[in-house]
Amino acid sequence: MSNNLYLDLMKRCLVNEIYSETEPHISAGNRIEGNGPRPPIAHTMIGLKRLDNIQFCAETVIREGIHGNFLEAGVWRGGACIFMQAILKAYKEDFRTVWVADSFCGLPKPDVDKYPFDNGYNFYLENNLKISLEQVKSNFDKYGLLCENVKFLKGWFKDTFPTVPIRNLALLRLDGDLYESTMDTLVNLYPKVSGGGFVIIDDYNNIEPCKRAVDDYRRKENITIPISEVDFTGVYWRKV
Repeated sequence: MSNNLYLDLMKRCLVNEIYSETEPHISAGNRIEGNGPRPPIAHTMIGLKRLDNIQFCAETVIREGIHGNFLEAGVWRGGACIFMQAILKAYKEDFRTVWVADSFCGLPKPDVDKYPFDNGYNFYLENNLKISLEQVKSNFDKYGLLCENVKFLKGWFKDTFPTVPIRNLALLRLDGDLYESTMDTLVNLYPKVSGGGFVIIDDYNNIEPCKRAVDDYRRKENITIPISEVDFTGVYWRKV
């Protein structure tokens, strides 16, 4: 019961449901679905349904003893990773690491010659997506979750993922938006996901380049595991 109370409170804090009057233009429905405008204060924009999905996946791998660490590729203010660490702390899984992977300076400018599907998706111009490493660390610290089990991986995914010292992942969450970012993550990290581990795609049904990258990778690697929907955009599957 105590774990449930703690994790439910964490979710409500991360979406800023507790002090929702400070974000009056973010509706209760927005906080559940993670849609609508980006919240100016909340530490995550993914909504309660996608946080519930993280909890389901994490608790499943913990209960079944699936080997590996947790990683999110594209973290914004860090909310999803903060919740991953909260789950591990609640279950005393201090042998697992949460990898927090981001450029911490926004999204890359689309390389349209190499990745034409990213043409026109100019997220790199959006300043409210440029959250510094210092700010994300500060957000972890506010929850008492900045510790040695949390590792920060700064840089473009194409540069950091090929050499990151990770042997196994039990939970891989992708929130890179672009075809390039999504493909770089899958190519380098999907082979490290343990059997029984989970892969979560944040923007599959909402951002076309992300969906194309996932579909292309799954087709190339002959991945036929069914995709399950989380909400209007998020999906996941469990590796066999």
